[in-house]
Amino acid sequence: MATPFKVEWSQEAVDRVRAQVRAYEFPVSPEGGGWNHGCDAETLKRLAAYWADGFDVGKAQETLNRYPQFTARVEDLDIHYVHVIGEAGGKRPLLLTHGWPGSHFEFWDAIEPLAFPSRHGGDPADAFDLVIPSLPGFGFSGKPKAPIGQRTTARLFNTLMTQELGYDRYLAQGGDWGGLVTSWLGLDHAAHVKAIHLNMIGFRPDGPPQGEAEIAWIQRTGFAMDVMGAYFRLQASKPQSLAWLGAGNPVGQAAWILERFHDWADLSGKPFEEVFSDDQLLTNIMLYVMTGSFTTGAWYYRGLMEEGGIVLPAGTRCETPTAFANFPGEALYQAPPRSWCDRAYNITRWTDMPRGGHFGAMEEPELFVDDVRAWAREVR
Repeated sequence: MATPFKVEWSQEAVDRVRAQVRAYEFPVSPEGGGWNHGCDAETLKRLAAYWADGFDVGKAQETLNRYPQFTARVEDLDIHYVHVIGEAGGKRPLLLTHGWPGSHFEFWDAIEPLAFPSRHGGDPADAFDLVIPSLPGFGFSGKPKAPIGQRTTARLFNTLMTQELGYDRYLAQGGDWGGLVTSWLGLDHAAHVKAIHLNMIGFRPDGPPQGEAEIAWIQRTGFAMDVMGAYFRLQASKPQSLAWLGAGNPVGQAAWILERFHDWADLSGKPFEEVFSDDQLLTNIMLYVMTGSFTTGAWYYRGLMEEGGIVLPAGTRCETPTAFANFPGEALYQAPPRSWCDRAYNITRWTDMPRGGHFGAMEEPELFVDDVRAWAREVR
């Protein structure tokens, strides 16, 4: 049974976080290092000062309470989700799944045009009913007792959609971990999932790379992971070590999260400060700090390894019709060649986006909405 939910952070808890931010002693940082050695010191100091004395937490809570949200018990976890019944009137469900270090808040600027297109100059026939859950261990969803991964999450989310919300057939979209959860939905729950839309490829086909383009991509991805992937190796192997460092340290948590937002965003056309507002960044960070999700969010990487990783068994492919939006600003998770993707998925639509990075719905909501609409028209 669904229980209505509202974000209500106590003043005492907010004041405690602000006090921790004010008391933080910044360590020495390399002169002129910028973002090259980790989170940029000047950016972090500026954001911390705003967090301590300028950020309107009450307004952030109002923003997070803008849309109807609920919790539902699925198996042994409480799953938090936003549920917006749009102009589709219950007849066109779309599940949107976020990743790390994002949150359900990633989709905020896309919700209105997806659910109520006529309010934004669009066609009411393009409307969706939106379900936007928080991943297990993230935000307001329950915390698992031990790491779980994306395949388990797909099972939980399919149960949420079919048994709790009564959507026997639905569409699903996701990026980052949401892309892998959505991939598992397409593979394991095809009886209920009509089609999927990804803005990050999750599965890898069995076997070695084939051809020069695939070999070059593997080499390029390996180099990028060596330079930018230390976070992944730590969280996939010893996530609790990071938890000890982050506990009671909101500035440290913010630095870990901000580095990813900076490194993964498309900065080719505008600076970081113009891609995301300080209020957007801090609202997302607060969803980790205020809920203890910094710890269990890191566990989610270990969950991937414990569930077997991302390489499909020989002879297995996700046959659910799959669309891919290729945002060009991906620095670490650049899209594989089409030949590679075709061996793992039934790719029926591929869009090379003109701009945007890892956080597609947050960075370029209009482009994201347009592609999701166009994809869904093709699978009616």
